[in-house]
Order: sequence, then structure tokens, then C-alpha cells
Amino acid sequence: MNMKSGKVAALAALLLAQPSAWAAESVEEARDALQTKEDDVTEEKNLEEVFQAAEKQYSLLPSGKMSLNFAANYSYFRDDRIDIALDEDTGSISRFRIEQDAQHSFSSSLSFDYGIWNNLTFNTRLPVSYKYDTEKDVSQAALGDVSFGLRYQPFPVRPGAMNTTLYTSLSTPTGDSPYDINVRSEVSSGSGFYSLGGGVSMSKVVDPVVLFGSLGYSVAFDVTGINQRRGSAVLEEVNPGDSINFSMGLAYSLSYEVSISASYQQSYNFDTEFQFSDGRVASSEDSTSSVVNTSVGLRSSKNRIINLSFGFGLTEDSPDVLLGLSMPIDFSGLKPGA
Repeated sequence: MNMKSGKVAALAALLLAQPSAWAAESVEEARDALQTKEDDVTEEKNLEEVFQAAEKQYSLLPSGKMSLNFAANYSYFRDDRIDIALDEDTGSISRFRIEQDAQHSFSSSLSFDYGIWNNLTFNTRLPVSYKYDTEKDVSQAALGDVSFGLRYQPFPVRPGAMNTTLYTSLSTPTGDSPYDINVRSEVSSGSGFYSLGGGVSMSKVVDPVVLFGSLGYSVAFDVTGINQRRGSAVLEEVNPGDSINFSMGLAYSLSYEVSISASYQQSYNFDTEFQFSDGRVASSEDSTSSVVNTSVGLRSSKNRIINLSFGFGLTEDSPDVLLGLSMPIDFSGLKPGA
């Protein structure tokens, strides 16, 4: 077997909140106010950007080359919440119930890469998602948050040395914002705010395994001018929390046609503040999302590898199940770079 080609196959296989309640007059109102953190769009987006950067680091496109990739993903998120209310005069419990919520998310995306220089690649990602929320009994298909990014290798790749790539990405709120919808009868397809992230990813070949990892930080920009009814108050401003994220894993080539990989991803999201028209401020606690992911790469032709992935969450703030498929798209006039 050609060992170099085997490593390329292994590398290609890598393609692929529970907020605490705040002291308010109504527990139901507090749950509605913090509901946007229960939507895992932002956490998934941050994790995906970091993992995607780690995947792409191994070989940037040569100058002038282009590639187009298609990805499809499914995630399942289940959450159980206790809704409790106390009588202020007697201290007795006036309401106690357990709410069970589950959300099914199907998404697909097209990622376009262009080699500006041999060591600098531009990337843009166009996602479309379909969500079904069992508690609200509502579904929706819509455009997600379009993102743009750059990947830069400051040093030439040398055999046996650490391969380092710097990356940055900008996510735009093109999807349906969670702050513009009816929170009781609709679901969002985007985060609702701009975010700018950056970090570093590294890899090293230790025959016959490739080790990789990445570390990044994402800054979320405030959202103002909101006029959304949340319980008995009106939400006017949201200050999303920043996030720190990292991933690590390894890839191994079983043969020229088959490769496998395994990775661990984690993000830490700082608290988010919700400001209401009556002057009250609701804050969610920091949250952590951890995911274990495995994938298999199957070579169907010389330049085409189909990647199948499976993952599961380790924390309450993570999706319970993750399934994915990705592959390059070739057509006349646009072929992936070698």
C-alpha cells in the first residue's frame, strides 16, 4: 500500500444549555427568557468551526484551486426541566411539573474553498436546516447562519515536524433569529448575532497515526433593538457570552480505501445576559458542551472519499446523538485541488 496515499485517506476521513433560572416573579417567564440557550445552534456552530479547521489543516489548497463539499447532519437533543412555583405568602408549592422537550435537527451545507495563496485558503459555508420541536409540536426549514473563514499556514510542512495552521471565521446572523420569533410556537435556524472566532490547529504524523488538535476563542457581539414578548415582559437587548473551544483526536489508515478517525470536542460558553423593558436582567450560567465523534472514510474514486460520522454528547448542554455524511462535489470547471 502507498503509505502517503493511505495517510491522505485517513486525513480526509476527518471531514466531518441548560441555563439556570434567575430570580424573577415567574419561573415560567424565566424559562422562556433563557430558552435561546437551550437551542444548541450556537454551541454546535462553534464546535463545528473548530473541528472543521482541524480537519482542513493538513493540506491547504494550492493557489487558484477550488473545492466544493457537501455535508448532511442529524442531531437529537432531549431535555427534562422542572417547572416549580412557590406561594409568596405561605411558601407552599403552587405549581410543580416536569417538562420534557426533544428537538430533531436535520441540516445540510455547501462549503466552498479557494486557494488565495499556497498557504492561505478562503472558505465560505452555506447551511440549510430543518428542525422539529416535540414540545411545541412545530417544524421549520430555513437558511442557517452563513460563515466566512480564512486558514493560514505560517510555516512550510516538513516531514516529521508539527504542522501548524492559524484560522479565523466570521458567522453572520442570516438564519431566523431566536429573538425575532414567537418563542412558544416557532423555532429558530440561527444564533441571531454576529460572532468572530480565531485559533490555532496542529497535527503531527506518528506512523501510522496522525494526531491533531485545535484551540480557539469566539467573540459574540451584542444584539440590540429587540422587541420580543417574553412572558409578562419585553426583551430589548441580549449580550451573548463568548466561548472557548478545543478539539483533539487521531486518524488511522486501515488501507488505501478505508480510514478511521476519533476525536473529542469541547466548548465552554460564558454567561448570556437578557435585558428587559422593565429594567430586569436575566443571566444564564456558564455552560459546557462535550462531544465524542468517530468517522469512517471510504474511497470511491481517486479523488473522492465519502465520510460517515457518528457522535454523542457527554454533557446536558450537548446533543445526545450526532450523525453526519460529507463528500466532495466535482463538476466541470470546478474540481477539488490536489
